[in-house]
Amino acid sequence: MQDSRQPTGWRKSSRSSNGASNCVEVGRVPGGAAVRDTKDRAAGHLTTTAAHWAAFITAIKSGRFDR
Repeated sequence: MQDSRQPTGWRKSSRSSNGASNCVEVGRVPGGAAVRDTKDRAAGHLTTTAAHWAAFITAIKSGRFDR
């Protein structure tokens, strides 16, 4: 999903730790969420709808992406 509106309220993932190289940040956009790489913020961000974001979070919490 492309969204020309700039995200606000960026926050670092609670799963990120100091010195970790795989951190992401989540921001808010109207009607959804945005995600960006903490170490490469200039690369831009990915946006998604609120429904897709909620489904993604549910999948994470259920262990769907666990190795």
